[in-house]
Amino acid sequence: MKSNFKFLAIIAFVGLIFQSCEKDENSTLNAPTITGFEYGEGSTHSTDPVAYKGSDIHLEATINAEAIVSSITLSIHAHDNNPAEGEVAWHYEQEFTEAKYQVINPSFHEHVDVPANIPAGEYHIELTVTDALGNTTEVEGHIQILDPITLSEFHIDATVVRGKDFHAEFNINAVRGIHNIVLDVHAHGITPAEGEEEWTFNKVYEAKYHGKTQIEFHEHIDVPATAPAGEYHMVFTVEDENGNTVEYETHIAITKQ
Repeated sequence: MKSNFKFLAIIAFVGLIFQSCEKDENSTLNAPTITGFEYGEGSTHSTDPVAYKGSDIHLEATINAEAIVSSITLSIHAHDNNPAEGEVAWHYEQEFTEAKYQVINPSFHEHVDVPANIPAGEYHIELTVTDALGNTTEVEGHIQILDPITLSEFHIDATVVRGKDFHAEFNINAVRGIHNIVLDVHAHGITPAEGEEEWTFNKVYEAKYHGKTQIEFHEHIDVPATAPAGEYHMVFTVEDENGNTVEYETHIAITKQ
């Protein structure tokens, strides 16, 4: 019995020594490091810190971890980007715990969809890696999220004499290429007099603009001599090849002379 007791005591002592050594070894493991953190437009895997509303962001990083990684957390949020009408504030956060990341030295590669209805501007990105020992490392950066279509330099006639034409021009920058441009002109509450006819105008401009990324829209629109005089509402809608749209609204006064 004494012999068995001594043998068990020795086994227990050796086990404690190994456990102590293992703890000491774990306690000396360094926290993960993150290198090569890059992000940008998803469709081209760009490393320029720019992305577009309605598209996606590509993110990559190399993680060096002496202990097994337990989780990777990605956060994207804005500071002082106030939503305009029709927009919503956007904050993205996700914890990645897939098997491909719960290893030593994983490579991080993800694509994050960017909503089309968020404010354009600068967004803060944080990537946090936590290992199985509770060690945590974080890197951060900033990305500019832009509108995929921008309109500028408007020169549109404010008045036109019926029977003549008015001119409209402005610049369009569409990173995905222009699909078409629609112009709608209509009036509200104007009753045609004798000899006049209600006038609305709707036209799709496509042939000479389709597929281009930077153009000057320049057109002349004829107004019938029978159009009732008054104020008309005008809406330009530009659609890109990804289905994103942007509108510009203004008014024009049709006069008798």
